[in-house]
Amino acid sequence: MKNLLLFLFLLVTYNCSAQQWTPQQANTWYAAQPWYRGANFQPSSAINQLEMFQAATFDPQTIDRELGWAEELGMNVMRVYLHHVAWTSDREGFKKRLDSYLDISQKHGIKTILVFFDDCWNDEYHAGKQPEPKPGVHNSGWVRDPGTAIRNNPDSLKVLENYVKDILQTHKNDKRILMWDLYNEPGNSQYFEESMPLLKSVFTWARAINPSQPLTSGVWNWGPKFNNLNAFQLENSDVITYHHYTYIDAHEKKIAELRKYGRPLICTEYMARKNGSLFQTIMPMLKRENVGALNWGFVSGKTNTIFAWDTPIASGKAPELWFHDIFRKDGTPFSEDEIRTIKSLTGKK
Repeated sequence: MKNLLLFLFLLVTYNCSAQQWTPQQANTWYAAQPWYRGANFQPSSAINQLEMFQAATFDPQTIDRELGWAEELGMNVMRVYLHHVAWTSDREGFKKRLDSYLDISQKHGIKTILVFFDDCWNDEYHAGKQPEPKPGVHNSGWVRDPGTAIRNNPDSLKVLENYVKDILQTHKNDKRILMWDLYNEPGNSQYFEESMPLLKSVFTWARAINPSQPLTSGVWNWGPKFNNLNAFQLENSDVITYHHYTYIDAHEKKIAELRKYGRPLICTEYMARKNGSLFQTIMPMLKRENVGALNWGFVSGKTNTIFAWDTPIASGKAPELWFHDIFRKDGTPFSEDEIRTIKSLTGKK
């Protein structure tokens, strides 16, 4: 019996890893792509993933307008977060709205990286009306997925599996989707290796569907408590993605370290002005290195990401130096110099 179980385990492991793209396949795919540049996109009218995709608050007019500004900047990819509760509470409606989003994005020449799970910010969530923003607090209404209550519940895991497989199966050959980001910042919120079982599971579920687009989960924290998570993410992603929010010297060093995996690199989060991660320095370097570049935030809105992670402003008054985001709701930029930099790099000058 032990030998049989071992054989089955090895068979499953082999089948999972056998479906991973080889470095050559990944590099061949990447060579056929343009240089990808864009942002993590949340319409200014939505405080979180649920408000973005629920029927009562889905806002195609704002999405269309704001993605139009992205097109004018020369952006060609956006990273968008999903949430399983949007699916469990209204499966068919959610899928129609996701399809609508992808149509709008495609109209503007923008592909999408879709994110399934996330360990960041608020642990509790519910379908229906979402909270109003807390003045001056960064991402005050953003919610984790799946969060503490259900992440290790066997019954809930089956629901999560069905959700992931349904979305992947529906869009496995969808040219509007660039990549699947299976799990954002696993181990955040002091979960550390408690996130490993779900991380492994979501890769197994995704490999079972075997979409035509690459799979990834971005590394983001290089502390010793993340060593095992990072190793798994780096060894199982088709394309290496990562987050980096500090100075150019440290960012360049990290790129050099990640090159050893022999796979394409895409930075799926950067640009925090207070931390010295700036469009004027980081974006030209990423283009030179042929690394995809997606900054955090686009239009200042209900997520409050113009405020820094750890520096709330109780009055809600906008800081002189925005942390993230590029535009105000009326389409005027935080910095004209940033706009010139971005357009010069995307050919929109």
